[in-house]
Amino acid sequence: MHRLTIQHTPLAIIGLLLPVALSAQIALVAPDNPAVRRSLEGIKTNNSWTLDQQVQLCEIPAPPFKEKARAEEFRRRMVALGYPGARIDSIGNVVAEHAGTGKGPTVLLAGHLDTVFPEGTNVKVKKSGDRFDAPGIGDDCRGLAVLLTVAKALKEGAIQTVGKIVLVANVGEEGPGNLRGVRYLFNSSYKGKIDYFISVDGLGMRVSSRAVGSKRYSVQFTGPGGHSYGAFGMPSAIHAMGRAITNIGDLQVPGGAKTTYNVGVVKGGTSVNTISPDGAMDVDMRSESVDNLEKMDALIKDAVARGLAAENARWPKSPAKIAVHYDTIGIRPVGKVPQTEDTPIVRAATDLVKALGEESRTPDAGSTDANIPMSLGIPAITIGGGGRGGDAHAVTEWYQDTPVGYKGPQWALLLVTSLAGLPRSITP
Repeated sequence: MHRLTIQHTPLAIIGLLLPVALSAQIALVAPDNPAVRRSLEGIKTNNSWTLDQQVQLCEIPAPPFKEKARAEEFRRRMVALGYPGARIDSIGNVVAEHAGTGKGPTVLLAGHLDTVFPEGTNVKVKKSGDRFDAPGIGDDCRGLAVLLTVAKALKEGAIQTVGKIVLVANVGEEGPGNLRGVRYLFNSSYKGKIDYFISVDGLGMRVSSRAVGSKRYSVQFTGPGGHSYGAFGMPSAIHAMGRAITNIGDLQVPGGAKTTYNVGVVKGGTSVNTISPDGAMDVDMRSESVDNLEKMDALIKDAVARGLAAENARWPKSPAKIAVHYDTIGIRPVGKVPQTEDTPIVRAATDLVKALGEESRTPDAGSTDANIPMSLGIPAITIGGGGRGGDAHAVTEWYQDTPVGYKGPQWALLLVTSLAGLPRSITP
């Protein structure tokens, strides 16, 4: 894999940016490059255009596994911005490329198309001043808008980079999608070809540099069922599930890295007067530690087994027993090598936040599309798209642009151009 060489260049972009120290291995973009200057000014001047993209894309429903309509519109907009080769790949990702002038690093900038909201959710955006309310307006319509703004800035500023920049609006980031869009990119079309990965997912000027791994199961309890009066004495699938949930609720998480668990969905049963023949629960567990995740997995399966055994033992004369079955509904890998604040890509991102005059928060951990490249040892981070908001994954989700919302797209542009590199002949 290609890695950038050291190039010491002070950073002070057109008065917007303050001088900062460079990261050890990544040279930040040159301040007086005319193309960079044009692009930064254009992003700020055309901020209303960015917001229009965010709103218009948000009003195209994109429930899990049904992102096609939004993908087609995103592709149309990329073509209009000067990317005639923009395409929708076989899994549904929209992919466009900004060619490099040499053999520099290949940088992939991504935002996800899908939302957590089911088909039929009202996604009409309500605007009040600089605030926008709609399901998905921040997660991840903001990321998609930033992606389009960066694509526009690269073209209008005529920015040439040494390395290639791949722009992707991907499918399947949210829970049931199990990161299928990015998995496809790294296992198929771009396998072994990406040097740096950036996901724009979330708001503000935050950096997530560590991957929180997760395991998610649908745990299904089944039995013959029967009449609640006539067949009394037969074990119940729902009672077995209830015992298992009680056991899970009493678990203590392993020490060390933060580790969590949750039973998020329960369902089953036939009627109020039927001993339930079925019950199912969706279980989630997360950790930054591979060992802790495995320990939590074992603890939860033991809790389920104990609940099942207790329910079957409760009715020893019953000829029928309850059985349990696991279906995997999502596995997100832990990062192969945890990234610290001094990791070059993380340092470059945080230095650029400071250069834009914003406060740099301590990088945190997250569960995003970046989990896949992180698990492969590829330098990867997730960044916010600027602005502020709240109620993510709720129908009351909102986004507020704030007076400096435009700095989110500026940050993304500066980061991808720094990672891809500018030709030496035009740096001071």
